[in-house]
Amino acid sequence: MLTIEKLNAGYKTLQILFDVTITAPRNLLTVVVGPNGSGKSTLLKTVFGLTKIYSGKVFLDGLDITGLPPHKVAEKGIAYLPQVDNVFSNLTVYENLLIAGYGLKRDEDAVTDVLEMFPHLKTYRNRKAAEMSGGERQMLAIAMALIRKPKLMLFDEPTGNLSPKMATQILKVIKDLRDSYGKTIILAEQNAKKALEIGDKAVLLVSGRPVYEGNSQTLLQHEELGKLYLGIR
Repeated sequence: MLTIEKLNAGYKTLQILFDVTITAPRNLLTVVVGPNGSGKSTLLKTVFGLTKIYSGKVFLDGLDITGLPPHKVAEKGIAYLPQVDNVFSNLTVYENLLIAGYGLKRDEDAVTDVLEMFPHLKTYRNRKAAEMSGGERQMLAIAMALIRKPKLMLFDEPTGNLSPKMATQILKVIKDLRDSYGKTIILAEQNAKKALEIGDKAVLLVSGRPVYEGNSQTLLQHEELGKLYLGIR
């Protein structure tokens, strides 16, 4: 579904990604792992139009989306979930979902549909996001992204700052989006072991360059790469 060719990108004059060429297959979960500062988040932000692209191409279903602004990328069917500031804290769960579905012909129906997927959020319908735990807010952010039925979902370190128990729950939700709803997902995650355990394909970034692209289980079991770059023993 997503093809990236010889991508060089960063922030103004600070280059972070160097000649990145990777693909993300349809209906599968592609995991992006690597040491801190390796460019995982920058890769997702670049796909969504939030960085400066110096050269290279990004294709969605064969359509060139290189350099499109974020709202245009969203219109093409990509949802991006940043690690922080991904909900409106002073609004209720229902109001957050209404805003996420703004412009849809039947936005209230869309809210109802997505709440059926997240029964826990349904009970918090009238609670403000600020009153929810970090994990619950992540659930809400995922629901907000789903309301427009995206083709491709980009998760930027969704388990950051969460308890181990809640992090496991969030990764289970992401796995279920692939297994039960056939979503195509790219997950950038610091917890490499748990992410690779649920992934189909893996990309290992080191200093902004891919040093491995292939089966996630193969990378998980690769003693040298796991020990050297991911802290997996």
